[in-house]
Amino acid sequence: MDRIDIWNEGEYTYPMAFGFRPNLRAYLIDDGEAHPCILVLPGGGYAVVVPPEGELVAKRFNELGYNCFVMTYTTNQLMRVPVMDQAMKDLARAIRFVRRNSSEYHVDPGHLYVCGFSAAGHVCASVCDYWEDIADPDPEYDSFSCRPDAAILSYPVITSGEYAHQDSFRFLLGTDIYERKDEEAKALLDRYSLEKHVKPANPPCFIWQTETDNLVPVQNSYLYAEALKEKGVRYEHKTFPRGFHGLSIPNDDWATGNHGEPYTAEQSFALVKAIKEGKLEDPDNVADTLLGFLAPPPADMEIPSFPEVCVWPEMADRFLKSL
Repeated sequence: MDRIDIWNEGEYTYPMAFGFRPNLRAYLIDDGEAHPCILVLPGGGYAVVVPPEGELVAKRFNELGYNCFVMTYTTNQLMRVPVMDQAMKDLARAIRFVRRNSSEYHVDPGHLYVCGFSAAGHVCASVCDYWEDIADPDPEYDSFSCRPDAAILSYPVITSGEYAHQDSFRFLLGTDIYERKDEEAKALLDRYSLEKHVKPANPPCFIWQTETDNLVPVQNSYLYAEALKEKGVRYEHKTFPRGFHGLSIPNDDWATGNHGEPYTAEQSFALVKAIKEGKLEDPDNVADTLLGFLAPPPADMEIPSFPEVCVWPEMADRFLKSL
């Protein structure tokens, strides 16, 4: 599967990339017709981009009639260089890239949606909140809107406040962001607490999560849904009664680790390679930890599937069609 770079040479300057550039992998319906399109962003706490929320999701939406791209965006894997707004800019460029090349990929540019999981839900909701403010350095790309036509937020990180998944914000904004008491830190936490920045011009959203999410409190979904309601933005909010964090599409393929090629871990692999080649110090032995975290589960490990949660793509599809 071809890797599609979204930033040109010299445009992408994140210092811990080691040759990595944010990119897309295409999952296209081969019938020559224009289809609505979903950009799929796997989560990973702004530390990694995990494989289970990529190909499985794209192929399921292919079955429902959508062309899809799985996106690998910037993460801060060693907590040394905060992501800040780079991942948000990555997604804005990807939206513009697909719209600019919609004829080539048989995409309906007026039906371009984003689907983000966990911290990638935060990336998607960031673009939903701030799309009017995100300029592109290339004038040609900047002539295209980066506003998604709708967003699917799957167990999203939203708030930096009481119900925050604090590690996501540490990778995003810096390791000491919650310990600092200065005005800059407070302003950053406020800016990226996305329930505070919903506007009437935000795209419609389909939000889903499990009530028993063990990592990102389910209140994140409720807070964003309430903010959308307050601003008059169309939304649908679904919570399932049980299930842990990171369910993706929890069918048999997901439960057995059949997640497709691990290309979403490209930045992690580049970092590990730099460490092993002596280009980067690794006093905490992060290289082996990263590779272990990205590995599929052992073959003999029993992971339950959640068939009642597997219906969320069909629910999202109905919502998108209702728009």
